[in-house]
Amino acid sequence: MAIDFTRRYALTSLGAACTLAALPVSAQQNGSITFPGPLGDGQRFSAMMVPDAARALAKRPMAPNPTDLPDGLGSLSMEAIGAIRMQPANWIWAGEQRGFSVEPLHRGGIFNNQVQIYVVEDGISRRIGFDKSRFDYGRTPVPTTTNDLGFSGFRLHFGNDRSLEAAVFQGATFFKAVAKGQMMGAVARSLVLRPGEQRGEEVPYFRGFWIERPGPAATTFTVHGLIDSESATAAVRMTLRPGDVTINDIELTVFARVQLDNVGFGGMMGNFLFAPQRRRVFDDVRPAVHEVSGLQMRTGAEEWVYRPLNNPEQLQVSAFIDQNPRGFGLVQRERDYGAFQDDDQRFELRPSVWIEPLGDWGAGTVQLLEVPTDSEINDNIIAHWRPRQPLPAGSETTVAYRQIWCWQPPEAPPVAIARLTRQGRGTGGRRRRFFVDFTGDMLADASLGQSVKVVLSATPGAILNMRFVHYPERRTMRVAFELDPGAESSCELRLQLEAGGKPISETWLNRWTP
Repeated sequence: MAIDFTRRYALTSLGAACTLAALPVSAQQNGSITFPGPLGDGQRFSAMMVPDAARALAKRPMAPNPTDLPDGLGSLSMEAIGAIRMQPANWIWAGEQRGFSVEPLHRGGIFNNQVQIYVVEDGISRRIGFDKSRFDYGRTPVPTTTNDLGFSGFRLHFGNDRSLEAAVFQGATFFKAVAKGQMMGAVARSLVLRPGEQRGEEVPYFRGFWIERPGPAATTFTVHGLIDSESATAAVRMTLRPGDVTINDIELTVFARVQLDNVGFGGMMGNFLFAPQRRRVFDDVRPAVHEVSGLQMRTGAEEWVYRPLNNPEQLQVSAFIDQNPRGFGLVQRERDYGAFQDDDQRFELRPSVWIEPLGDWGAGTVQLLEVPTDSEINDNIIAHWRPRQPLPAGSETTVAYRQIWCWQPPEAPPVAIARLTRQGRGTGGRRRRFFVDFTGDMLADASLGQSVKVVLSATPGAILNMRFVHYPERRTMRVAFELDPGAESSCELRLQLEAGGKPISETWLNRWTP
């Protein structure tokens, strides 16, 4: 099955936005939105009010939500809308030495859905009104409208000198964050509905944010979000702590309008164009182009698994069955500038995103979608947790998890990891040659090579010419082999190193396709 996802996941350097057709809230003539319950301007706020509003919305059918914009704003290019910035002096809490400041983002182009931004100060909710005089429009003509256009999201700055861009919330329910020293890369998704289905994915979106005012020199930032979609509503509470490792504690409650058969939690996406593990045919001066390199998992049974990513010819959906997973995420394992040779994109500085479930998540699968792409601006890799049981219509489901933006997951596997995967032409026919390099401190033992057992299989297909070479001075063991797929269109590969009957490496998985 081949599905064209190009339009849906294009232009995600700022977070792609997909337009849904309805929202059961009322819109005033000036464009501002009124939410159900006591969530309005000047009202006392409590954290339970956002879930209460989502619950009330879920009991109503969706109503039309216009997304047109005046003065040509709806037709702006990504470059033009990205160039419209609020003047730093007008950021929320600018100059107050609170450790954070918030930059509301203008609507325009693909970011046409209106999001209302509220701040919560001394327990009172106050709406931030749109004022075009607070923006620098650059080369774009200043709009003539006097309507309150709302915003498309916000950018979070960390540090009293406003020097660090910590996170961006913009487009659908997308947001991204970084650890110290990193560049924006992979994108998180608060709620995933119907990914990879032939009828098309349903993309929820944020309708309002309630941002708690941080204390003086604060290091923690809290935001509440109201989510709406055709099939469900949701409320999310995020507590973000930027730093050398940026931690985001998330509680999400989903209210199902209809039965949700294909729902995802802890969603994330990123780009994988090509690398030595999967080149396809790209006439590119760079040796690799990707902001994430693999899917890493820590199963409920404490098995560490790594799956290198692929840019396939057709859509590939993989499901990894688990019970109460300990963690999973899209990771960037390549941290060498020389692997990319890109002075602008600096893919080696992109974050890994790691999810640690809080509480029992039960039975389900870590689902991976790999979407064909020929562009590095398409987020063609999607991963999330899919519970085994559907969410019934009218149900309320709460999940909690810790989301970590990092250089590598905070708890390293206690075994060697698959640092590098290479694939190329084999000795004849359809055969493919593979190199898989495992690295780890335990591989520094020069005598270990005599006791290592390589456990390698292909289903279907045959493994030929397998050998391994131990480089103790580099703490590395390379497994080289050929895959003969015969006439098969795909083969599942599994590889692990053992010694003394116990694993000394994580489990390397790979799906070969032509």
